[in-house]
Amino acid sequence: MKKILFLSLIALGTSCKNGALVATKNVDPTEYMKTISADDLKKHLYIIAADSMEGRETGSAGQKKAGKYLISQYQQNQVSFPKGASDFYQAVPASFLNKKRNNNLADSENIWAFIEGSEKPEEVIVISAHYDHVGIENGEVYNGADDDGSGTSALLEIAQAFQMAKKAGHGPKRSILFLHVTGEEHGLLGSRYYSENPLFPLANTVADVNIDMIGRRDALHADTNNYVYIIGANRLSSELDHISATMNQKYVGLDLDYRFNDPKDPNRFYERSDHYNFAKFGIPSVFFFNGVHADYHKKSDEPNKIEYDALEKRTQLAFVIAWELANRKDRIVVDVIQK
Repeated sequence: MKKILFLSLIALGTSCKNGALVATKNVDPTEYMKTISADDLKKHLYIIAADSMEGRETGSAGQKKAGKYLISQYQQNQVSFPKGASDFYQAVPASFLNKKRNNNLADSENIWAFIEGSEKPEEVIVISAHYDHVGIENGEVYNGADDDGSGTSALLEIAQAFQMAKKAGHGPKRSILFLHVTGEEHGLLGSRYYSENPLFPLANTVADVNIDMIGRRDALHADTNNYVYIIGANRLSSELDHISATMNQKYVGLDLDYRFNDPKDPNRFYERSDHYNFAKFGIPSVFFFNGVHADYHKKSDEPNKIEYDALEKRTQLAFVIAWELANRKDRIVVDVIQK
């Protein structure tokens, strides 16, 4: 009888922990992916990119107001700040922000939230987006709806989806750090500060999924928004590259455009968003991007120009990739060195 029961447990893919049976079989993420909706993304984005946020310049009152909104959403969804932190803020001092180029920036903050892993809590997946923009110029508010209100909104929806899964008993096996970084527009400063002052050891950081501008289309895709540029996935890990393509094919069906992933690309987008401060420490990183459009860094980058159906699908893609990274048996390997 004991032998039969033991074999049955193996067949069911279960383990025994504290006397209770715990399922180890991976759960299909479709149910939780579908909670990421265009309507909810739109609700967040119209608040994050409102005139009242004053363009979210690094260290400004408007950016701090936007940060409070982000925290309120995490609290509403019962997603706490990370273990080892005293609150939702990682303070980034003005002395650091102005060290290389003195732009007279005030003290600012990265904002972080955290879902602890159920089986490998010491291993961390970072999902990042910058929540700063360029502020007010000549009396005009630059709201930065796409750059990067879109990615900021995406993080809120991804966190909510993971938390819903956790409440249903399907929390991630590895921990997830949701990291809203400051100072990107001034040289990737917030992500550099985190990478140099990490809350969790970089050796335990499995990957970074970075989202920067995913709500629009560029001139190269004038006839469709069913695409996203994918940058960096194959630079350090063949497994991250494979996972990105496989999860897209299985769950989302976007056209993955790799043209800006070319190391010889003159735009050098790989070095121009926050994932780079993880990649330079050897952490596999993938960057999702819709390309530059006519409203890039202009006052006309407004929420009414966002294509919310595209924003929904691109956010869902980032979610399912993070889901796989968090729940697969082994952490992804670092087996490619490509500059």
